[in-house]
Parts: sequence; structure tokens; C-alpha cells
Amino acid sequence: MTRLTTVLFALAASPAFAATGPFFSLRNTDFVVTIAFIVFVGVLIYFKVPGKVAELLDKRSATIKAELEEARALREEAKALLASYERKQKEVKEQSDRIVAGAKAEAEAAAAQARVDLDVSIARRLAAAEDQITAAEGAALRAVREQAITVAVAAASEVLAKQMTPENTASSIDAAIAQVEAKLH
Repeated sequence: MTRLTTVLFALAASPAFAATGPFFSLRNTDFVVTIAFIVFVGVLIYFKVPGKVAELLDKRSATIKAELEEARALREEAKALLASYERKQKEVKEQSDRIVAGAKAEAEAAAAQARVDLDVSIARRLAAAEDQITAAEGAALRAVREQAITVAVAAASEVLAKQMTPENTASSIDAAIAQVEAKLH
């Protein structure tokens, strides 16, 4: 209130008012405006408008404080949620790295096993081929021997047929019978 009176006295003492003539006349517009202003301020004070404005400003201030607190709480919640998602993302990344490493290890183990199986299969086929070669060599040797025996028997029979006469044949048979008898008894 003292501030208001100080402002009114300052307005009344200004040099602009002194130049227009007598100040306290209703023909002086400055005086009329000053009176209207004082009445307006008085009406505002009478109806306790400054208190109501202050009350409204206090309510608005309280609302803003509440909104700020809510915003802080939401911010903290968002930070916690972000940290949680970052932890989960890190865990998922570690898990995927472990899965990839496990898959690589399994692939390497499968490749190594395939190499071993391939080596075993090749060794088995080589052994089978060697067995077939050995069997073929044995069959070839038998075939050659049989052919040689057949040729030798044919040659011997021709030689014997040429050398044998009926007398030699009877004496050969008698000698063969004597040999069989000697071996059987």
C-alpha cells in the first residue's frame, strides 16, 4: 500500500502536470485520470483482488511444482527402464555370441568328424581295392598255373602218346599197380 501512495505522489509531482494548468480541476484530464486510477485501485483492494491473484498464482505455482515432481519421477522411471533395456540388450548380445560360438564349435567338430569319417571310408575302400587286387593277382596266377598245367599235360600226353607202345603201356600199368600196392600196404 505504501508503494502505491509513493507512485501516486511521484505522478502528482511530475513536471508534466505543472505545465497544463491547475491540477485539481475537473477540466484537467490528468487529474481525472489519476482519480479514476485511484478509484480503480481502491475497488481492486476492496474486493481483495490482489489476494485472489496471489492465491491463483500460488495454486498455479503448486500445480507447476507437482508437474515438475511428476516429470522428475517419470524421468527417473525412464532412466531405470533404459538401464533395464540396456542390460537386457547386453545379455541378449552375450547370449547370441555364445550361441554363435557354440554353433562354430559344433560346425568345426562336425567338419572334423566328417574328415575322420572320410579318412576311414577312404582307408576302407583302399583296403577293399588292395584285397581285390590281391584276389585278382591270385586268380591270375591260378589261371596261369592251370593253363601251364593244361599245356604241360597236353605236351606230356603227346610225348607219352608218341613214346608209348603197347608193350610200354602194359609195363607202365604193371609198375603203377605195384607202386599202389606198396603204398597201400
